[in-house]
Amino acid sequence: MIRSITGYGRAQRVYGSRTVTIELRSVNNRYLDCTVKMPRAYISAEDALKGRIQALVARGKVDVFVTVVSAGDKSVTVTVNEPLAKAYLEALYQLSQLDERKQLQEGCTITELARFPDVLTAEKGEEDLEELKEQLLAVLEEAVDDFSAMRTREGDKLRDDILGRAGRIEELVAMVEERSPGIVADYRARLSAKMAEVLQNTQIDESRILTEAAIYADKVAVDEETVRLKSHLSQLRQMLSQGGAVGRKLDFLIQEFNREANTIGS
Repeated sequence: MIRSITGYGRAQRVYGSRTVTIELRSVNNRYLDCTVKMPRAYISAEDALKGRIQALVARGKVDVFVTVVSAGDKSVTVTVNEPLAKAYLEALYQLSQLDERKQLQEGCTITELARFPDVLTAEKGEEDLEELKEQLLAVLEEAVDDFSAMRTREGDKLRDDILGRAGRIEELVAMVEERSPGIVADYRARLSAKMAEVLQNTQIDESRILTEAAIYADKVAVDEETVRLKSHLSQLRQMLSQGGAVGRKLDFLIQEFNREANTIGS
């Protein structure tokens, strides 16, 4: 089984009032470059997420997006700063005593007092980061499954396309091998006809014809190249059947394909 480097995966789970969403996206890259983008409050889980990705992907640029949304969080507590509230009330009372003309309105409602700075304080309780890390890893596993499934589908399509092209190359190599013996014979016939035309009634030196044909045969011989091409085709099929990280090996092998094909064409 081979997998494409490019892929996308997504998973989401709800844990009580918390919704965790993880998305993975990868594109081609020479080496493995994994980037995790997540809320700073949960940065302690970054290494664990990266470790899971590194165990799965050999190379490529992988972006991991982590979103944590808490709705109606019950861990938030609101406290009253009683000394500060009493101080505000005392200050308001003193102001009322200084208002000789009674221009200030008397009384202060609870709502108005609550709006004064720092009278009410909302504090979020500490989260269990270890529990959250386990939740993130669980969601990541589902996202990785989706990600791997897409890479496998793309890999199957790439394998089928490569094998189809390999089959066509094999057909062309067979045609070259079939036609190669006749090329030298055709050259010898053309050379004989040309020399006969030039020399007319003069006796043609058969040994010279054989020498020229031998030199030409050595120049156009492609047996070595066709044998190598067939060997490369066999290696190609073996790599695709074994699967794994074969991208770099295939890249090198295709360069060898190109070298032998250029030689044959020349």
